[in-house]
Amino acid sequence: MNSLDIIEKYYKKGTPLYDILLSHSVSVSNKALKLARQSGLDIDLQFVQEAAMLHDIGIFLTDAPSIQCFGKHSYVEHGYLGAELLRSEGLPRHALVCERHTGTGISLEEIIERNLPLPHRDMVPVSLEEQLICYADIFYSKTRLEQETPIVKVRQKVARWGEQSSAKFEEWFSMFGQ
Repeated sequence: MNSLDIIEKYYKKGTPLYDILLSHSVSVSNKALKLARQSGLDIDLQFVQEAAMLHDIGIFLTDAPSIQCFGKHSYVEHGYLGAELLRSEGLPRHALVCERHTGTGISLEEIIERNLPLPHRDMVPVSLEEQLICYADIFYSKTRLEQETPIVKVRQKVARWGEQSSAKFEEWFSMFGQ
């Protein structure tokens, strides 16, 4: 499976949005692969590379003009929307990464409490690969491309998401390192 072929099915090569998505995805993929290799854990490296490249495939369907997205959905929906695209491509395992990578994951309880426009189900990373990609993604934004966010700032950002997110991040930090 070639992740670029799938990306180019939904994104026009050479457009600002394509460039943003590709740059971000390559950064996340490279970080995830580096962490996987140094962790000593039994992680499927090929899957990590593919899924990290595809984790944000749904952003074009959202309304986020600052990153050249002019769709109709809220940005928080990009994960499950991308998952639907990847399921239609016959990639159910990759779809789970899309659906579960936002923040440190979003629980059903959070979806209901915060009245988020998401399907009512847990969207938290389960497998090692899902957790690793979610963790690596936190270090990169789509507005400061290719600039890894320093760990101090990452921790500050994650703390704004709540105690559970901070605890999950620290668990991943212990498991995967930096």
